[in-house]
Amino acid sequence: MTKDYYNILGVAKNASAEEIRKIYYKLAHQHHPHKGGDEAKMKEINEAYSVLGNPEKRQQYDQYGATFEQARTQGGFGGFEGFRDFSDFAQAFRSGGNNNSSFSFEFGDLGDIFGDLFSGGGRTRTKTRQRQGADIQAEITIDFNEAIFGNQKTINFERHQLCQICGGKGAEPGSKVKTCQTCGGTGQVLKNIGFGLGFPSVCPDCQGEGKKPEKFCHHCRGKGVINQTENLTVKIPAGIDHGQAIRLEGKGHEAGKGSAAGDLYLKIRVRPDARFKRDSFNIITKAEISFTQAALGGKIEIDTVEGKVNLKIPEGTQSGKIFKLSGKGVPHLGGRGRGDQFIEIIVKTPTRLSKKQRELLRELED
Repeated sequence: MTKDYYNILGVAKNASAEEIRKIYYKLAHQHHPHKGGDEAKMKEINEAYSVLGNPEKRQQYDQYGATFEQARTQGGFGGFEGFRDFSDFAQAFRSGGNNNSSFSFEFGDLGDIFGDLFSGGGRTRTKTRQRQGADIQAEITIDFNEAIFGNQKTINFERHQLCQICGGKGAEPGSKVKTCQTCGGTGQVLKNIGFGLGFPSVCPDCQGEGKKPEKFCHHCRGKGVINQTENLTVKIPAGIDHGQAIRLEGKGHEAGKGSAAGDLYLKIRVRPDARFKRDSFNIITKAEISFTQAALGGKIEIDTVEGKVNLKIPEGTQSGKIFKLSGKGVPHLGGRGRGDQFIEIIVKTPTRLSKKQRELLRELED
């Protein structure tokens, strides 16, 4: 007995391809097993759409009626279970009944697999999404002062670059190309996610091109890229901190002809300086003074990132007192101004006193 696919989807027999496509995604969203729906119902919906969503199969279904089910199960029409390869299903999934454009999604969480459609995020496109080269992670260690004031550093790193022999095509120069057998020339294959569902992804054999060379490039072995060492001069911005990264756009791996290169992320490590401690855009230091300097006051030399400066110590300064040098801290990244330097005073208490010194201190105590 032939199944009534129109009834399963709840559409009229004269429904447009667009109407069928929209109702299918609505039902699939409603009955998806990850949403608590029924798996058997989901398979039935998929089966109906695999026929009605494909103009050729729909025409055969409308024409042959009762004999369509028999022909489909025998592989005559390549229905839902009868798809002979991934490219057949991918074409049906993408076409949505429209011969002039292909329809595809970029899926995130399976629980919201159709979220883009209902939020208006579904996109129509006529060719496979551009490939993206992988990003590269690298590290560089710089001095404390280089982090404060910036510098230029040269780094060496390995990256995939376009093969100069084949121009990134992966084909031996002069070699003919043929249709990819894996995807049938569509550039996409169906990735199964269970419950009778799948979505198209870039074909791993032809990398979305839909074609493959008869003979691969001898230099890159068909990859279109080769591994090379690159030297690059990088500007280290003033004010950068330990653990932060600089993004160098387009300096990551290349993935072949027509692909966009990834990015290079250069992580910064800063060598500690025994004299200074950084706190955001401020610099913290400590300065020791003698017991008499604390009592009588005076001037002391203080280390800053720009050199030594004199700091006035008032009479009666206590240990733990903090002084501020305005504008002697770290420059603000990408902006104006600088932080400050804070100096904590440590009063050294004498541990060995002469007899005369003890007598003088006792006089002060009295």
